Amino acid sequence: MKPLKIAALVGGVALGGLGVAMALTNPTQSAYEEYAVDKLTEYVKENVCQKAPFLQEGCASTVDAGRSDIQRIVQGSTQRQDFLLFSIYTTDVSVSRLLPAGFSAMLSGLPTYQFETVGVFQSFYTYKAKKK
Repeated sequence: MKPLKIAALVGGVALGGLGVAMALTNPTQSAYEEYAVDKLTEYVKENVCQKAPFLQEGCASTVDAGRSDIQRIVQGSTQRQDFLLFSIYTTDVSVSRLLPAGFSAMLSGLPTYQFETVGVFQSFYTYKAKKK
């Protein structure tokens, strides 16, 4: 019986330590915003700039110059659910909000995307991305 109690105690301490580590390394909202801006700019460069020949020249530099605008969009469209050990971030991004005002007016009906990301151990994992 004694080895079973020792194993239970060691397991309990390890589980408690894991919980404390998760709580201490639960990433912040600003860390998520940086992650989301990096992922969105990477996506636009690889999928929009490369697939639209008329946009290729200067597209990547324009996207890089607009990072602060993209960050404001992410800030305004993200909800965080904090569960102490981890956080879930839900971000709704409208493509028209990523474009300059003149373009978005010409291209009505552009889709909105919803991303769900879990933040744990100072890392982010996007587990759902859907077009709305």
